[in-house]
Amino acid sequence: MPDKKDFFDMSSKQSLVLGLGWGIAIVSVIGFVVLLAGGSPSNNAPAKNTNVAVNANVNPTPTPTPTPEASGDVSKTAPVTDSDHIKGNKNAKITLLEYSDFQCPFCQRHVPTLEQVLEQYGDDVRLVYRHFPLNSIHPQAQKAAEASECAAEQGKFWEMHDLMFANQSALDVTSLKGYAKTLGLNQSQFDSCLDTGKFAGKVNQQAAEAQAAGITGTPGTFVNDQLVKGAYPIATFQQIIDSML
Repeated sequence: MPDKKDFFDMSSKQSLVLGLGWGIAIVSVIGFVVLLAGGSPSNNAPAKNTNVAVNANVNPTPTPTPTPEASGDVSKTAPVTDSDHIKGNKNAKITLLEYSDFQCPFCQRHVPTLEQVLEQYGDDVRLVYRHFPLNSIHPQAQKAAEASECAAEQGKFWEMHDLMFANQSALDVTSLKGYAKTLGLNQSQFDSCLDTGKFAGKVNQQAAEAQAAGITGTPGTFVNDQLVKGAYPIATFQQIIDSML
């Protein structure tokens, strides 16, 4: 009998310990489940911010398409005459009056666009080239403009125009005189013309006209009375020209 009492006493203690253990385990499991289901405000906040950022990137605000300027005043420029450098039909309905800079990379990019316009519209369009050297940022532009006039004096304006744009990184005076030789010009006449600044006044006058007409950079091209500031693709000129024909 003593043995049985000791046995049962031991079983009661074991039962108590076992019951407490199970109780602690159940409470722990319930707490863990609640934690997973509910979460915490601090954990949710970053998730919300991340979702907002992702959603904002899915539909970004489109960048507006640039359009030609309408602020120019072509009446401030001199009328086109036979003394101008004209390519195309001199009596064309549409005049592209271009103010340009031989050292300007955007002007170089503009050349093939205008050539395409002339080819596409034929006798309906003429191109008139005038000078607007941006001397403060293009130190060789002034002499390059004068060189084109010295070449024009010998009937080679457009040839010099094309040669200088094709070699835009070399527009120093020595190179300009070399281009005159390449074109077969009278070298001494050309050199004297360039060295004395014979046409500096003409170049400066055209640059002043460009500024007065509202052109602030190059290229600046009037399509009749509408000013296009910059080197726009041909589609821009097509739209304007088609509306005028």
